[in-house]
Amino acid sequence: MKKQIVGIVKSDRMDKTIVVEAERLVRVKLYGKKVKRTSRFKAHDEKNEAKAGDRVLIVEHRPISRTKRWRLSGVLERAEK
Repeated sequence: MKKQIVGIVKSDRMDKTIVVEAERLVRVKLYGKKVKRTSRFKAHDEKNEAKAGDRVLIVEHRPISRTKRWRLSGVLERAEK
């Protein structure tokens, strides 16, 4: 089963590539408090359909370039302009 991540597109300036930022909650071991952590992923967008601010689903893929290991699966929600 391939990993799937839902995130927000932060940049769509590159050709056929988007930068997706995903948030997750992590529990601090000592205090038990939950803290937000973010990760950025470069994903392959063949048709350049995702725009900055869109909520997207990306799936794990074989390495496409030095930094791209994810592929755009679909746009879940369009950004309001």
